[in-house]
Amino acid sequence: MIFSGSAALPAILRANNYIIAGIHTAEVASDKLCALAQKRGFACAVIFKENFMKWRILLLSLGITVVCILVFTFAATQVYYNSTIDDGKEYLRVYMNVYEDGGYSSDADGARSLSERLNGARVTFMDGRGNVIADSDTDNSLTNHSDRKEVQDAILDGEGFAVRGSSTLGKNMIYFCKSYGSEKLVRIAVNVYSDWNIFVRTLPTAAQYFAVDLALCVLLAFVATHFILNPVKNLAADAVSGGVVTGKYSELEPIARILNERNRNIKLQLSQINAEKELAEQARKSKDEFISNVTHEMNTPLTSIRGYAELLGSGKMTEAQKAEAYKTILNQSERLTNLIACIINYGEIDSDELPPYEVDFTALAREAIKALKPEADKKQVTVIENIDDGVKIFSRHERVSEVFGNLLRNAIRYNKQGGTVTVTLTQGRLAVEDTGIGIAEENMGKVFSRFFTVDKSHGGKNGGFGLGLAVVKKICKKSGWDISVESKLGEGSKFTVEF
Repeated sequence: MIFSGSAALPAILRANNYIIAGIHTAEVASDKLCALAQKRGFACAVIFKENFMKWRILLLSLGITVVCILVFTFAATQVYYNSTIDDGKEYLRVYMNVYEDGGYSSDADGARSLSERLNGARVTFMDGRGNVIADSDTDNSLTNHSDRKEVQDAILDGEGFAVRGSSTLGKNMIYFCKSYGSEKLVRIAVNVYSDWNIFVRTLPTAAQYFAVDLALCVLLAFVATHFILNPVKNLAADAVSGGVVTGKYSELEPIARILNERNRNIKLQLSQINAEKELAEQARKSKDEFISNVTHEMNTPLTSIRGYAELLGSGKMTEAQKAEAYKTILNQSERLTNLIACIINYGEIDSDELPPYEVDFTALAREAIKALKPEADKKQVTVIENIDDGVKIFSRHERVSEVFGNLLRNAIRYNKQGGTVTVTLTQGRLAVEDTGIGIAEENMGKVFSRFFTVDKSHGGKNGGFGLGLAVVKKICKKSGWDISVESKLGEGSKFTVEF
């Protein structure tokens, strides 16, 4: 008796686990709803990031235009510089003609006089080997300039040009040197800005363009965000409203398709969550009913066992009463053991990973009918056999026996006095039909639920625990079989399994 009472504890713990699992399922469904609501916030992201978009457009456009202005300024500087050099060469040729026409002496006075005539241009007289005879800007006579490019070109070709910084004056100059026979070289030079100096001198003007550019970029940022973000915000608003999103511009069609697909997925997930919530609610109700049934089923035998044990301990019972008490205690212990075994068996189906094999269903069905014949005879129920020979399926003997035994036992147990049960077994199909009490239409959807019984009287007069059909359904689902039921209240039921 102590063993039976202790064995009941795992059943209670399993029942509590079922309830906790049901509550957890409902919580998961609620969490999914919250996650979906957060996903719908993509419209808010479009709205609240508008200012950030303006800044990005402003900085990007400003950066591009500033670089373009600088590149243009530098390129224009190079063009202007090259043009200045070309013009300088022409001026120097004109200056050289002035020298040729003026008859100037080749000494320091002649160099300074010619320089004054040429608006301060530097004039240098050299002999045929590049030795300086006189210079208008400095006294560097006897200095040799044969290493200068313009001098070398003049000695070889008669004239030469060069643009470089003067080592004596520290200025950037353009030089023109011309040979007058083998004994005389005349060089005229004028100051010229370097390309870098010209670029630096243009920066104040470029700064004015930068200011105008900044104003235009700010205007562009506002206009661009208006024309770019407004259509996107409209798409987001349509998506949040749940309607079909359509884009006015072809560029936005991919976004519209994505939003429509997202809305469809959200609706599908919401419907799945609602279905899961309904299943969780149904499971909770079934578990509540199961707890009530199990509590009563366990209390009834335990109360009987304890009562009779106390009477036996008092020593006031007759021998006949003692025999009846022993019999009752054994019967109630067996009922309690069966209840616990049913609960444990139901929980072990999912973890059963033993390999299947070929089962002779014909032999198994006939043996089961023979074993349950005494129970059928008690209710005067006739079992009609329509069983084909050689029906075999790929499963395991104990699982097939559970399916067939539960269906046949229920057909007998819930049948009317003097009713019939028809068993039809063919290759790939089993049907068990009875003429019993039937199932109400509102209970058809719950008939395979765990712990559901047609008789609500806590196990009922028929002695069921509400796990038989749930076990059948679970085995069929795990094996890949289809099970269905047809029933009419007061006329009987028919259960069909397609293998």
